Amino acid sequence: MLLYNVTSIIEDAAADRWLQWMQELHIPAVMSTGKFVSHRLLKVVDSPNEGVTYCAQYVVDNMADYLDYQENHAPAFQAEAVAKFENQAVSFRTLMEYVI
Repeated sequence: MLLYNVTSIIEDAAADRWLQWMQELHIPAVMSTGKFVSHRLLKVVDSPNEGVTYCAQYVVDNMADYLDYQENHAPAFQAEAVAKFENQAVSFRTLMEYVI
């Protein structure tokens, strides 16, 4: 199993709107691709960055599903996020493998 983590730093002024969009639209849309088996959204409480930092985490069973998501779904989702929160949020992505 793999964990796909998207860490986003959002300007304070856009944080509430971003969180609502994530909960109501973005995460449900990502999950509707059928590639992930679960998800969670975490708020970083000790971030050294200005603004608000969140981590959206998605669990995927295998590399094939992750790669399919990256090729066929991720570009549109990422473009939508950039368009909605241009100059108000920055994100970086990490893929991790479960060890224990």
